[in-house]
Amino acid sequence: MIDSHCHLADEAFAGDLEAVIDRAKAAGVREVVCILSADELDELTRAEHLVKIWPAVRFAAGVHPHRAGAYAGRPADAATAARTAAERVNAAAIGEIGLDYHYNFAPREVQQDVFAAQVSMAVALDKPVVIHTREAGEDTIAILRDTGGGRVRGVFHCFSGTREEARQGLDLGFSISLSGILTFPKAEALRDVARFVPADRLLIETDAPFLAPVPHRGKRNEPAWVAETLGQLAAVRAVSIRDMGQQVADNLAHLVGPAA
Repeated sequence: MIDSHCHLADEAFAGDLEAVIDRAKAAGVREVVCILSADELDELTRAEHLVKIWPAVRFAAGVHPHRAGAYAGRPADAATAARTAAERVNAAAIGEIGLDYHYNFAPREVQQDVFAAQVSMAVALDKPVVIHTREAGEDTIAILRDTGGGRVRGVFHCFSGTREEARQGLDLGFSISLSGILTFPKAEALRDVARFVPADRLLIETDAPFLAPVPHRGKRNEPAWVAETLGQLAAVRAVSIRDMGQQVADNLAHLVGPAA
């Protein structure tokens, strides 16, 4: 079982990281991708400690759209920060990067420039991208299409959009990652998306410490609970949990390369 997107180097896990890892291992989690904020030095330091105690952890690093405002007028510096952080932790992917028009912590034009600069950098490095998009689907697709030039690849993390939005991502060659939202009682539309996406383009994640699945809603999320999302995904696709777990593990290996 895999967790394709979590934030284990977040301060939320600083006090009991080893216990969290032990629970993940006991639940059957064999590989995780830990997402890092490229310009938060404390998080990068915690990442170096994390990999020492759990070598199965892989990393992605990027400048999140919430932090894009610091790079107004100098998007190339955001790409440099992402590249430097990625090299520091031997990252398998660049991200999470993208656009967030829900909170608009940075002007939209600034977000777009910072996003495009990082997409270009990822293409140059031949690394996949981890996409964060919220209420910005059209612009996200346009930048991936125009800046990516048919060479960008990656995953839409924590997907919660429509079938049509999923189709647009799939048409670009991207994977779709489903989080604990899939287990929420009112998420039937997302479960329909889970049935629609081809099996070889599906991933699962926790986005821990956020978005704990049923029956843990309201608690700090952790990688062990990706099992709830896997179980729900297997149920909606009418396959065994074992087969679904193997499929998403294979999909992650295809995206970021096999684990060392």
